[in-house]
Amino acid sequence: MKTPTAAVVWIPPEDTWGPLQAIRRRYDRHVTRWMPHVTLLYPFRPREEFDQVEPLLRSALAEIPPFEAELRDIGSFEHSAHSHTMWIAPEPPAAFQELQSVLEAQVPDCNDVSNYPGGYTPHLSVGQSHGPPELQRRLADVRSGWTPIRVQVGEIAMIHRVGETPFIVDRVVRLG
Repeated sequence: MKTPTAAVVWIPPEDTWGPLQAIRRRYDRHVTRWMPHVTLLYPFRPREEFDQVEPLLRSALAEIPPFEAELRDIGSFEHSAHSHTMWIAPEPPAAFQELQSVLEAQVPDCNDVSNYPGGYTPHLSVGQSHGPPELQRRLADVRSGWTPIRVQVGEIAMIHRVGETPFIVDRVVRLG
């Protein structure tokens, strides 16, 4: 059984959060609920099942070496005519897609992020907008001040929240 109060994510190193959080404080209504992250599995198994699931994830990730990535291009998803999500694309996308696929193979019921028509799109959400004109203004603003950030991807985090509280990292699982 999966729940929206748990997820598996990649979290950028905390020393890179400054510019990400500056954008999120302006545009992301979820800035206090979620830390900056790239979703890998969501919704996920409840916190009470983390002890059972962690060894499966650990074993799967043992085969994936850590890699370098770059938070580079700014994009957006359209949910409806008046609902958009702005995000930063981690590159190379194939490395994040492999990571997500390997994790999903261990918990196939947690496949929501790969069930979109285009499949899984790795992204770090930085905000929302309520229609094309606002979206274009916000994207232009974010792009004008954005400098790509190089990061190491060496671990994933199993996170959860209780009720309406912010997500917290319960444990990390290293790659390689």
